[in-house]
Amino acid sequence: MPQLRLALAQVNPTVGDIDGNAEIIVSTAREAAARGAHVVVFPEMALTGYPVEDLAGRLSFIHRSQEALAALPGRLVDEGLGELVVILGHLDSAKPRELEAMPDRLGIPKNAPTNSASVITGGRVVTRYDKHHLPNYGVFDEFRNFVPGDETQIVQVGGVDIALAICEDIWQDGPSAAAKAAEAGLLVVLNGSPYEAAKDDARLDLCARRAREGECALAYVNLVGGQDELVFDGDSLVVDAAGELVARAAQFETELLVVDLDLPAATAPMPEPGTRFHGLLVERSIIGSDPVAPYEPIAPTVAERWDDVGERYWAIVLGLRDYVDKNGFRSVLMGLSGGIDSTLVGAIAVDALGPDRVFGVSNPSEWSTDHSRSDAEELARRTGLALDTVAIAPIFDAYQAALHLDGLAEENLQARIRAVIWMGLSNQHGHLVLACGNKSELATGYSTIYGDAVGGYAPIKDLPKTLVWEVSRWRNAYAESRGETPPIPENAISKPPSAELRPGQLDTDSLPEYDVLDAILDAYVERDLGAGAVVAEGFAPELVQRVVTLVDRAEYKRRQYPPGPKISRRNFGRDRRVPITNRWREDL
Repeated sequence: MPQLRLALAQVNPTVGDIDGNAEIIVSTAREAAARGAHVVVFPEMALTGYPVEDLAGRLSFIHRSQEALAALPGRLVDEGLGELVVILGHLDSAKPRELEAMPDRLGIPKNAPTNSASVITGGRVVTRYDKHHLPNYGVFDEFRNFVPGDETQIVQVGGVDIALAICEDIWQDGPSAAAKAAEAGLLVVLNGSPYEAAKDDARLDLCARRAREGECALAYVNLVGGQDELVFDGDSLVVDAAGELVARAAQFETELLVVDLDLPAATAPMPEPGTRFHGLLVERSIIGSDPVAPYEPIAPTVAERWDDVGERYWAIVLGLRDYVDKNGFRSVLMGLSGGIDSTLVGAIAVDALGPDRVFGVSNPSEWSTDHSRSDAEELARRTGLALDTVAIAPIFDAYQAALHLDGLAEENLQARIRAVIWMGLSNQHGHLVLACGNKSELATGYSTIYGDAVGGYAPIKDLPKTLVWEVSRWRNAYAESRGETPPIPENAISKPPSAELRPGQLDTDSLPEYDVLDAILDAYVERDLGAGAVVAEGFAPELVQRVVTLVDRAEYKRRQYPPGPKISRRNFGRDRRVPITNRWREDL
């Protein structure tokens, strides 16, 4: 069987930085050629970054993507890479046939943009594939932004037929069946597949199933990096026609995965014009019908996987790093109370950015315990982050002399004074303020709007409180396994959580125990069960009613909360969208 050396370019582009992304593509293509690759494949929308959201319909943005794509073939030739076959994702505009195929009842997105993949070699763009299936669920809104394609492209390279697909296409029936009907030896899939917990297992299962259905090897290349609330975890992989794993890239890291494949020789003739397989118009382009000269293959690599807790941790680290760096911030700042939430955020920030770019502020009040200060100091000692102390008692007294607040208003005043201090330091020094709230607090509204909820980014907003503890223990165990000092003080993990806004206050004064609360939230928020169905899972009706009411009433707070990385099946924001003004109430 013909040999083919394939390179999967797991790269980290930036949305809108078309020139910078083009440089990444050229430099990675250069590396692929140096490693002997015949074909290098880049992820979905690698040229523009992904997702581009409503930028997709901006005509100037479409034209700039088209211009950059048109310049790449000549640039690759100038680099001595003209013989390399480069497949990459980009933004384009619909072909006339695609527009004609759109049902009259469906609107066409402004300027008819397409989510496309082009094949470049020999100083020209050989062919183009447009994504068929435009997801419109969860975090995706592609039906709003793109016109679907109706072709399947088969490209013959080194005597092997390669079929193309883009991301959602293989989650739906069609492309693998079309690849089988066209007798392709390899199905190449370009992806912008966001991370969520344990998605790597679902991906591998899907790729193996589609390879078996198509009776061809399958290569899956994915983006890596953070983009607002999404994190792309890489995890590019190759399976053979039997669905067995051949090679796999690392999670959360850029990588060029190079793999040698023995593939069946192309046998199918050119299709008659207008031929369709499974509803898709077939186009075949021949780049090279002769097999490549025999060579000594290299051993494939399969990167080690993080466990389910570890991958959550590194997803948050990557999301924070890219949000800070891609938006041009020099440093981050957070309030450090000595509690587990802010302590974990401090450790994450140091792992993401290095200690010299992380600044903490301790804001003790009259009710702050000694350990709240000492635990914050211990975190700083262990990680090297900078820690300052600004006591709020004198400021609080000045406010109270004017306002005379009591009860909850008095408690919240302390949180809002702290927020003013953080934002003042942010303005003065250019720090990005990190909000340290977790998903359990966000769900139930257990935070002070314009207080501890203030900030520009919220690293653990999609991490329930029980997982905050579990991830913290994991991070310490990981450090110990490497002979390093655990970054998180044990006392921050073991002590009962408290906002310390009144004497002896504990979170459990206002909320159920977190293990019970998080189980109810998993049912009501992540699995979207009604209140009655949650009760049917064994929870007390009055407790469910209380939690559901807290969740429903806190929507206005969540709308004003900073963005943060999605790591669960269903996060607040892109996944779960409910109206603020809303009289629907869950009945048991």
